[in-house]
Amino acid sequence: MQEVLTNNSAILRLYAFDEFAETVNRLGCNFALCDDQGGLLMMRQGSAFSSDKDSVCQAAGSLLKESNQDNDLPSVLLIDKRYLGIVLTCSGSLTSYKTKTAAVIDIGEKNSSGEGESSIILNEALTQMLVMLSKGFKLIGQTKNQIETISTELSQVYEELVLLHKLSSNMNLTESDCNYLQMACDSLTEIVPVEGIAILLEKGTEHQKQLMLAAGAGIIDINPHMAAILHSRLEEHINSGKEALLDSAIDKPFRYQWDSTVKNIIIVPLLGKESAQAAGLTENSRTHHIIGLMVAVNRIDKADFDSIDAKLFISVANSCAVFIENGRLFTDLKELFIGSLKALTNSIDAKDQYTRGHSERVAFISKWIAERAAGELNIGQEQIHKIYLAGLLHDIGKMGIDESVLRKKGKLTEEEFACIKNHPSIGAGILAEIKQMREIVPGVLCHHEKIDGSGYPNRILGEEIPLIGKIVGLADSFDAMTSKRTYRDAMSVEQARKEIEIGLGTQFDETIGRIFLNSDLYHLWDMLQDGLRDSYSNEDLERYGTAAVGTLIA
Repeated sequence: MQEVLTNNSAILRLYAFDEFAETVNRLGCNFALCDDQGGLLMMRQGSAFSSDKDSVCQAAGSLLKESNQDNDLPSVLLIDKRYLGIVLTCSGSLTSYKTKTAAVIDIGEKNSSGEGESSIILNEALTQMLVMLSKGFKLIGQTKNQIETISTELSQVYEELVLLHKLSSNMNLTESDCNYLQMACDSLTEIVPVEGIAILLEKGTEHQKQLMLAAGAGIIDINPHMAAILHSRLEEHINSGKEALLDSAIDKPFRYQWDSTVKNIIIVPLLGKESAQAAGLTENSRTHHIIGLMVAVNRIDKADFDSIDAKLFISVANSCAVFIENGRLFTDLKELFIGSLKALTNSIDAKDQYTRGHSERVAFISKWIAERAAGELNIGQEQIHKIYLAGLLHDIGKMGIDESVLRKKGKLTEEEFACIKNHPSIGAGILAEIKQMREIVPGVLCHHEKIDGSGYPNRILGEEIPLIGKIVGLADSFDAMTSKRTYRDAMSVEQARKEIEIGLGTQFDETIGRIFLNSDLYHLWDMLQDGLRDSYSNEDLERYGTAAVGTLIA
């Protein structure tokens, strides 16, 4: 017969006491399990005799009181000559609360009073059984602890892998440095909780650089002086062959003097590559240097940062460094691309002193129109970039036109004008061969088409003309009107305004034309005359061209 108290009995579900009790019963004895208060958790009685519950619980209470819990393996105690018992211990918690458990065997009145060899053998067997029960129970606890530890570590590793995958999958060249680095900080502190974290990056000129805050979270105060100190101390560690700087006063005094609020700190480098020439090397190689650093202070759920934390911080910092380096290489590529495009268009404009700077002005005016039409015509920023580039390259087809025709001061013959009319098709053909340029081809091909179908090269009309072609065509016309030519003087802004007004619905799209005419044309004119300065500085416009190219090659 088995009796079990269901309350407070989670431990019974974790160990096979039933099998042990059955063996005890077959030997003519009864088995009981009691909690740390001497309360009955389980009783298994055989057919030989019945045990008194109160006596068993009293015996368990005495056992729990008298046993030495500091021993690795408690000894079996004989209680009142009738009860054999042992306290079950484990190194971890098998239940949701901390408890002691007493296993008691009632050998019965007959066995307890017997002095024969069989009674001695029985007691020795039962004693060994209890010892084995205690060992097994302890092993269960150790195993459970190991499983919990491994499970925790696996969970930690999984979270770390998810973080690194997230950083890798978000390594988009069009993503800003600040957004990516902030995501890295936020994601890292979800796994390693700290009071404060920051990422600093090198900023400034080639000869004068300093670390500036790029992203961060929590409470951390880093001024330029502190940034320089962090860099210096980290560099000292890196040069000594270490991957990171960890400092605390847990096991020994701080290595360095920190602010009084710092209990522990970790600093890891963001390493970039520099050329051998920049590093002062003669061989054709590249070396790593610190382009930034990640610093975190005061681990929240532990006393200090450890080597596992350091490895994760280093992995995250490496991902950030790769992103920064890729971004810089991508920027170099974009600057090379836009520089090549401007050099190409300048070479075309240079064929005629009267059209010098025309391509950059048309690009600027196209951007001006697109930005003001964006809301009404649903033009996105990426499309504005492409309209700007189409304006910059709209006359690239003039490379295929004879210079004598382009520079002719008098009136063109029909043959010469027919030759000029080919430049949109030539330009479109050139750009169509470049995969990244295909989306701006319609602007180059259609910038001389007219709404009434009288334009060239394909005499398309109305809505058949793509939006990019309508905008670049209007920008080209406005610049042509307001620029001096061999055959006429430049028009004033007001004269150009009237000409465009007249051409609405025939030469120019009425919606786009109205948007342009309603904009501040005098302010636009002032900027054109001042070399595209004013609110758009030369530096800003150059940066804009680089960004615009990014939409083509990202």
